[in-house]
Amino acid sequence: MPSTAPSAPVPLGEHEPRTDPQALTSNRDDPSQNAPTDVDYTPHPERSLKVALEREAIVKAITNLYSGSASEEDMQVYAEKAVYDDPWSFCDTRYKIAGQWYGIPKLFASTKTLATEIVEDKPTTLAWKQSQEYTPRLLHFSKVVNSLITCTLDERGKVVYHKDQWNHKDYSHEGLGKVLKTLNGDYLTGITRPPKSL
Repeated sequence: MPSTAPSAPVPLGEHEPRTDPQALTSNRDDPSQNAPTDVDYTPHPERSLKVALEREAIVKAITNLYSGSASEEDMQVYAEKAVYDDPWSFCDTRYKIAGQWYGIPKLFASTKTLATEIVEDKPTTLAWKQSQEYTPRLLHFSKVVNSLITCTLDERGKVVYHKDQWNHKDYSHEGLGKVLKTLNGDYLTGITRPPKSL
């Protein structure tokens, strides 16, 4: 049975992607499109790198999850001991990650991927810019979030670390913020109740 107990420390350095957002995303053709921090997280699909079909399938499964699929099939993109890391949550198993994705349809009337742009394709790393539109159930407005998503892959092509950055700063994994992110990851499954088979 999947565990929802508090997490033991995860060896972050082993799989955590440490990308350079400015190098990956800065708009050198038109610097005026960059944020003051010299990043441009707005996807430009026409510039997207061409990747193998297996890599396209990874991006498709994850954008499906961002768009509310809450699908066991899409969840298989992750290794069993994968990590998910964003400004709000830190999860260290596939089941806890599912707790986040299965919450999307409960929180949002709709969420859809507007565009993606693959900016890095290496043997163990896949990164893309993504524009996602969220419409909360209780509020009648939509919000677009542009972010940089970086995934570390294992030898089977499974995602072992999924990092979603909303600005140029990397995550420190220290202090109260890390504690709150981990608590969110550890206990949200009790509310969203993803399939225990994950």
